[in-house]
Amino acid sequence: MSTTSPYACAPPPASSRRWELDALRGLMLVLMTSTHLPTWFSIPAGQPFGFVSAAEGFVFLSAYMAGLVYTQRAVRDGIPAMRRAFLRRALVIYACQAACLLFLFTVIAALGMKFHQPAANNLMSFYLHAPLTGLWTGLLMIYNPPLLDILPVYIVFMLASPWILSHVLQGGWKTVMGASIALWGAAQFGLSRALYDGLVAMTGLPVPFRETGSFETFAWQLLWVLGLCLGAYHARVPSERRFVFRPWLVRAAVGVVILFFVWRHLTGLEPFPQGDPLNLWFDKWHVGPLRLLDFLALVVVLLHGGGWLTRHLPRMRLLETLGAASLPVFCAHLVIVLVALAVVGESHPGRPLWFDPLMFGLSIAAMYVVARLVRMFGSGPGAGRGRRADAAARAGGTGATLSVGTGPG
Repeated sequence: MSTTSPYACAPPPASSRRWELDALRGLMLVLMTSTHLPTWFSIPAGQPFGFVSAAEGFVFLSAYMAGLVYTQRAVRDGIPAMRRAFLRRALVIYACQAACLLFLFTVIAALGMKFHQPAANNLMSFYLHAPLTGLWTGLLMIYNPPLLDILPVYIVFMLASPWILSHVLQGGWKTVMGASIALWGAAQFGLSRALYDGLVAMTGLPVPFRETGSFETFAWQLLWVLGLCLGAYHARVPSERRFVFRPWLVRAAVGVVILFFVWRHLTGLEPFPQGDPLNLWFDKWHVGPLRLLDFLALVVVLLHGGGWLTRHLPRMRLLETLGAASLPVFCAHLVIVLVALAVVGESHPGRPLWFDPLMFGLSIAAMYVVARLVRMFGSGPGAGRGRRADAAARAGGTGATLSVGTGPG
């Protein structure tokens, strides 16, 4: 039986590197670092665009790139090859997660006990209480300490993605999106907690629910599925044939973005006073309904104006370099943040004013060094291609832009 599907007749876009997506991912990495590092400006710098964090953008962009790249792989080599590529990538991400966990349980645990920093010890309180259980459940991605709880979600999504993409490519996206929205809705009413309670009743799982990770997987999968489907669509449809947002929708999205941007900077990270149940509508961990609305409005604005932005905004090579090596740079950011929490602890008024900005600057510099080393010596898709990608861009490369398209749908 042939593995070539009817959609193979649609040629994938040229394989030149998507510098604008690298820059966006680099920006997300910088924003996450500014949020996680223990500095006095971590809270003011958090969620700068509204009630949306860098994590949502990073997950969506990662899914978009996965949909784009692995759809091209399916077109070129068939669905089984695409599935194998997803599995290999998931194994790489798992190796990174395991390495970060072992670093936390060894180096950071030792530093935390030496310097007596509560910020570091609180990150691994369950492990310090039950080391053996913490180790094996951590490696099984059941126990997920704070800061190390996003990669397990990413791995689960990568393992599910080949089956999602296979259905999207062969049967359309409506069923997938309907199921994804239903799961997101169920997550708002405690789906994960109900499944956890059932698992504990059957197995006696010793890991408390709060230690399984902050991210509500069944809610965050909606962001992943949206990005995956959009990437698959862009891989198959030339830019001049993509659908166009209606003007009223763009105006409404701009209004939503402006409203939530002003609201966030007037009230802080929470739209209502602490403890107000209305904050659940903006909850990060469950991707609350109004938070989702804010995110989708930002996506519409970015897709609509993406082509103009890529033509007129100056290219920021630092962000591009960080984004091109996003996985190792993300892991480097985790190592830096963990060491900072274990050695210097949370920010406090007794620190010199220059200390926190200097620590942030040195952290970004260290991440940049990691990205450059990966670019020069790594074996990933972006390794060793920096100069060729830049040359292609200067020559007017044909890679697709972020925009949805200007032609009829």
